[in-house]
Amino acid sequence: MFVLQLKCSAAAEDAVVGELWEQGTAGITEENAPGGRVRLSAFFETRFDETPFAAYEPRWEELGDRDWVAVSRSKWDPVAVGRRFYLVPAWSADPTPPGRLRLEMRPGQACGTGWHPATQLCLEAMELCIAPGAAVLDVGTGSGILSVAAALLGAGTILACDIDPRAAEEASARFRGEGVAAGVFAGSLRSVRDAAADVVIANINAEALIDLAPDMQRVRRRGGGLILSGFPARHLERVQAAHGPCTKQLEKDGWIALVYGQAQCAAEFLKK
Repeated sequence: MFVLQLKCSAAAEDAVVGELWEQGTAGITEENAPGGRVRLSAFFETRFDETPFAAYEPRWEELGDRDWVAVSRSKWDPVAVGRRFYLVPAWSADPTPPGRLRLEMRPGQACGTGWHPATQLCLEAMELCIAPGAAVLDVGTGSGILSVAAALLGAGTILACDIDPRAAEEASARFRGEGVAAGVFAGSLRSVRDAAADVVIANINAEALIDLAPDMQRVRRRGGGLILSGFPARHLERVQAAHGPCTKQLEKDGWIALVYGQAQCAAEFLKK
């Protein structure tokens, strides 16, 4: 067994992790590094040309005989998010606490395991915005985790899109496997009709959030909700300049989520 050690910024972490899964890693561990960076350790059966990761100070190490897949999995602890969600690794047998919705974290090629602060912020915001029966649009769905969360919250119609065909395929497979009635397509938000959703969720980077601002307003129904995340605090002013003042702002570990529109969930629903 070999381990590829990488260092990257927090902003690049999801993309790098996605590339590592695409290379066929058996598992990944992460820890904080000096300067606000992240140190990633990815386990592989054999070495390969690390040139695609040259920007992240790649370094190979050969490991002794040990179940390194189990070591990697041991780093993925269940975590309660917001008032309702309980994030657990797909292999975990931990029981779900009473009143929580069980949402599996699944390593894969697409971004969006659920471990990233931006994803967890989206989950918190979704509790405020998604009422039972709502039509939800998940922009840049990645692994499909937010669409699955929308289904758990009782959304009526769920549409997910991603410009990466591989992500759309992975999300579609997840929806089928979990029995989630969600449509998914590989393509841009610009392909979605006007006023298509009660709630639009976009967990993508700041540049895309800014570029797609007019279309997000176009596809959101009048009075509907909009959840924006996937960017660190340093990009907050730029994102707000494109979308205007928000209704609520959430922050976690230097990452931001902005909520627009009135919260649609009744207090009784949140207490369930």
